[in-house]
Amino acid sequence: MAPTTTSPKATSSPSTSVVATPSASASTTAAGSTTTASSSPELPRGGASVFPHYRLVGYCGHPGSSALGLLGIGDLDQRVAELEAMSGAFTGDGRTMLPVLELIATVVHASPGADGTYRTRSSSDLIQRFLDAARRHQAYLLLNIQPGRADFLGEVRAYESWLSEPDVGVALDPEWAVGPGQVPGKVFGHVEAATLNAVGAYVSSIVTAHQLPEKVVLYHQLAPSIVGNEQQLQQHPGVAWVKSVDGIGSPAAKTATWNRLVARTPQPLVHLGFKVFLDEDSKPGPVMTPAQVMGLTPVPEYVMYE
Repeated sequence: MAPTTTSPKATSSPSTSVVATPSASASTTAAGSTTTASSSPELPRGGASVFPHYRLVGYCGHPGSSALGLLGIGDLDQRVAELEAMSGAFTGDGRTMLPVLELIATVVHASPGADGTYRTRSSSDLIQRFLDAARRHQAYLLLNIQPGRADFLGEVRAYESWLSEPDVGVALDPEWAVGPGQVPGKVFGHVEAATLNAVGAYVSSIVTAHQLPEKVVLYHQLAPSIVGNEQQLQQHPGVAWVKSVDGIGSPAAKTATWNRLVARTPQPLVHLGFKVFLDEDSKPGPVMTPAQVMGLTPVPEYVMYE
């Protein structure tokens, strides 16, 4: 869901309880990411590095809000089954598919709320439900953050206990990161590379402290103005940078946005992703097929459906 300068969409309120520690079973129920006293944690389908072995393919959303994506409606297990059914379309070049559940954990709102941040955080019970579903299918959980007026690093720190797990990464939505006096949805948000680097360094410290496999730190980008000084992004040990290009429209318009934003991306440091909006893209239509997505240059390493 992209901001608009005319008629922003208000999102439904998620749970507002304080983010807590994952349940005691969290580090022992994961298929493919279990650990023993003598072994290091691995990614859900094995190994310690995300790329170039895997291609991430996922759904995005938040429960109870179809406007936020398919992950918000229906049965979680069915959603992963749908991703698995598409796997052949995204693995023809030898990559292994790693299904992703991108839960919008910090949800932006059109009203300020009690603390004036225009955002609320999901409950620990909700996050645990998504992590349990991911682990039933050897999938990866991404915690998406739409910060409103809150600080990106502060929001990421709130999820530290979850990011200490081997199969949980973080996705940042800077188009929803607004400054004092600004209202999400009325203007496009913005993030500087310095903020991204601060998040990357923090996540890297978690990876090191817990001897975790490489962890995805993703940022969404709809337009060039949304990420400032991108060439100043730095490598952080244990962090796999991914940029999701989120252009909306016809296949031709989305391809043009892809080419424009790819040209600005610091490669090979940042891996490239591509988002398909099943609703918004269908209005000019048609929605891009997997073959069309895989025909982009370079081929996306992360494909997200919202």
